Amino acid sequence: MTLNYSAPLDEMRFTLKDVFDAPTFWKNTPSLSHMDTDTVDMILDEMAKFSRDVLLPLNQSGDDESAKYLGDGKVSTPSGFQDAFKQYSDMGWIGLGGDPDFGGQGMPKMVTILTEEMMFSTNQAFALYPNLTVGATLCLLANGSDEQKALYLPKLYSGEWSGTMCLTEAHAGTDLGIIKTRATPNDDGSYAITGTKIFITGGEHDLTDNIVHLVLAKTPNAPAGSKGISLFIVPKFLVNDDGTLGERNGVAAGSIEHKMGIKASATCVMNFDNAKGYMVGAENTGLATMFVMMNYERVTMGLQGLGASVLAYQNAAAYAKDRLQGRHDDGIKNTDKAADPIIGFGDVRRMLLNAKTNSVASRTFAMYVARELDIAKFSDDAQAKSAAAAKVALLTPIAKAFLTDMAFNATIDCQQVFGGHGYIKEWGMEQIVRDTRISQIYEGTNGIQALDLLGRKVVKNNAVAIFALIDEINEACQDIDHAIKDATISAAKRVKSLTEQLLDTAKTDAHAINASAVDYLHAVGYLCYAYMYVLIVRACQGKPGEFYEERLKLAEYFIQRILPKLYAHADMAQAGSSSIMAFEDEFFA
Repeated sequence: MTLNYSAPLDEMRFTLKDVFDAPTFWKNTPSLSHMDTDTVDMILDEMAKFSRDVLLPLNQSGDDESAKYLGDGKVSTPSGFQDAFKQYSDMGWIGLGGDPDFGGQGMPKMVTILTEEMMFSTNQAFALYPNLTVGATLCLLANGSDEQKALYLPKLYSGEWSGTMCLTEAHAGTDLGIIKTRATPNDDGSYAITGTKIFITGGEHDLTDNIVHLVLAKTPNAPAGSKGISLFIVPKFLVNDDGTLGERNGVAAGSIEHKMGIKASATCVMNFDNAKGYMVGAENTGLATMFVMMNYERVTMGLQGLGASVLAYQNAAAYAKDRLQGRHDDGIKNTDKAADPIIGFGDVRRMLLNAKTNSVASRTFAMYVARELDIAKFSDDAQAKSAAAAKVALLTPIAKAFLTDMAFNATIDCQQVFGGHGYIKEWGMEQIVRDTRISQIYEGTNGIQALDLLGRKVVKNNAVAIFALIDEINEACQDIDHAIKDATISAAKRVKSLTEQLLDTAKTDAHAINASAVDYLHAVGYLCYAYMYVLIVRACQGKPGEFYEERLKLAEYFIQRILPKLYAHADMAQAGSSSIMAFEDEFFA
């Protein structure tokens, strides 16, 4: 009853090469002209093997054993994690997308999202350790001084050290402006960091020699609220000028959380007691500085959901082919057996197709966002870089929230395929559900992502970015001959009219944005998925073969069984806040 996984390499390569024509994009981008498909194919093949052979076998055992707090600030990871992390580091995976000037390999995001998907498919808890490290490197690369980059990045890329981000406090989650952690200047230019952070992924463990914490804190006389937050490097062990480790710093884990899922990932309470820290970037710009890392993590959480849904689907599909129950509606199939496989029943197929259709759209959308990230990073055209960055800002909350919402629904559907067996631990499906649930909560809850989309990216932007995306979608529909064309144009028209209505409502209804945000995000999310199927259909048309025919069938299923949800969410978003705000606080008891 062990979970099985086979990386969907054919689907990944189709998305990369056929849908987005990455080779041409790389060839036309001087900073990426060295890229070649043979190298990328080798990278994908190697990660497929590593994920299947090393990470997957540790998934259920890691959940059983979990990370453990040993006392005295020490935390252990489950059996096999140390060896797996060493293999992962030695193979250069952490630095795959890193800056070559500091030991990274410089691979574009369009490649690394695929390796990350495979990791999250096979071991969500393990994947969090290196992914937080990658996020820390991005933050330091964008905002660190030359000395900080030289001192920390090579060790982080190599996997000798790991990274965290320390934001949340017991009283300050979404509202980071009220954090209490303090940074007092020392005579040597460093700062003494004092406070307690909670929910710190990988805050303490036994995988690396050092842990580099990126910590939000307030300096004396800092402005109130989020404008008074600064960012600091606080290493577990102080680092000498030559890169060797010095004395232990004043930071330690006080405990670890006992969680619903991702139990092998050490989620720590971190105590900072006059720990020596070093400011990153300018004073009082810490939140903006940290958001380089936060936005990376938000896109990564979408990949966590995608990876989980792929694993759930593969195992549910295999089970449905083997499980014999009842007789098919159109007649007996197994005349020599007492029952037929449940794969022949419409409701089982509905659940499997929901998961499959969404995972294909999710991967395509993740690749779309990754391409924009690569344009923003690697293009030598200033206008193109700026436009891509603006589009990424719009799409990030969708990539985080919509992908994880759809993925969690998919894991539940796939668990349901197993019936009662899906609820039993030994089959592994309930772990996928438990592990995936956190993706909707951390790195900014999905409700907060929706507020960011509607409030900041749409209303405050006067809908410029979303209308530009809708224009892009309509233009893409013009050169295809498939039912997805008219379906997507109609969906785009509905989202545009909804957006116009919400722009007006927000002027007079103080609660409109908060009340409508989640439904608005889902409406836009379904539109984005329709757009992805437009791109998929365009890549498949005129090409013979079962693989391409299956993509066209998935597009038909999406039109009939999934896209209609857009209109329901649009209607709910347009309903406004009156029915929500009609109750007094005392009602909620």
